Amino acid sequence: MKPNRQAAIKEIISSQPIGTQIQLMEALEARGFRSTQATVSRDIREMHLVKRMGPDGRYRYQLPEESLTPEFDVKLRKIFRESITSYEVAQNIVVLKTLPGLANAACAALDGMHLPHLVGSLAGDDTAFLAMFDMDSAVEFCKQIEHMLK
Repeated sequence: MKPNRQAAIKEIISSQPIGTQIQLMEALEARGFRSTQATVSRDIREMHLVKRMGPDGRYRYQLPEESLTPEFDVKLRKIFRESITSYEVAQNIVVLKTLPGLANAACAALDGMHLPHLVGSLAGDDTAFLAMFDMDSAVEFCKQIEHMLK
């Protein structure tokens, strides 16, 4: 539900001027997504949406600058690749083992990648737990990890 809702948010803010969370909630409801203000607020934060002045002089939600993403993404992937020592699926949880002291950095890197099926992460010193949307998402993510670590 969350990935679909966030995809709808991207479409909405790309196609119409949305300046408030209430407007966004109404536009989502028109597309069949009932949500609360708290949910919309979390989505805005997770998606790193920003408010910028539009051509009409009014502020509206927009996606973050795409020009910064590729370089930032490369750095995040490098941090991730250099900190992970192993990974395993346990139902919808992916357990990552890292070098000592790097679990937090690995989680920060993953959070910055804006993975659609990652619900949240929790880091200790050398272990991180990633809550995925479902077991299939966890298995698929482990395949992506394998590809990233090559």
